[in-house]
Order: sequence, then C-alpha cells, then structure tokens
Amino acid sequence: MKREVVRVEPISTWLERWKAPASVVTCAGNMVFVSGLPPFDPATGEIAAGASIERQSELVMEQLKLCLVTAGASLDSVMKCNVFCTSAKHFATFNAVYARYFPKDPPTRIFVCIPEWTGPFDVEIDCIAMV
Repeated sequence: MKREVVRVEPISTWLERWKAPASVVTCAGNMVFVSGLPPFDPATGEIAAGASIERQSELVMEQLKLCLVTAGASLDSVMKCNVFCTSAKHFATFNAVYARYFPKDPPTRIFVCIPEWTGPFDVEIDCIAMV
C-alpha cells in the first residue's frame, strides 16, 4: 500500500510558510490521516492570534472538514480525533463547538492539555478517517 500526500489549498501553502516539515493530509488505502493544524484565519492565512477559544475551535474544525473533503472523506467518516489544548478551562467551550460538527455518534477522541505551542493559539486537532 502506497502513501499518498494530498495538498489541501490554501492550508498546505499556509503550513509551508511556517516551514513545518509535515503534510496536511496523507492517505493509504482507505485511511485518511489529517495533521493537527493551528487555527489559520481563512482571510489572511495567519494564525488567528487573540481569537477566543470558541473561534479558534471553529477555525480548526472547518480546516479539518476541508482536509477530509479534499481527501474524499467527511466528518461522518472520522474514526478518532486527538485534541490538544493549552488549558482544561477551555474544555466546555471546545466541547460545545465540537458537538456542532459531530452532532450524532461522534468519533472516539482524547482531549490532552499541553503547556503551550510554538505559536499564539490554544487548540489543535488531528484525526484519522476512512474513505
């Protein structure tokens, strides 16, 4: 089974600006792997510094959705999400946003608190899905 790198524009270009040695999406067989991404502002491609946790969560979920669709999958085909957040204080707000994207039968997930990122943001999500 061969690994395929999927470009997701404009996100792939934005990630390249950060010189991040990672692909946004890779696929192998019927599996789709989406990298964790910071909350990019869709108007500028810059990280949405200073945005509320609600807005950051919405941006990350919209990016996740775009990545999945570009790879031929959807939010309904997500098997597992890993959520990384800078504070447990954001848990309830994040959950409210997350529930809007996975209203029924949500995928398995973890919510991990981390001390900080290399940039000015609070949440990142990666996932594994099937096509």
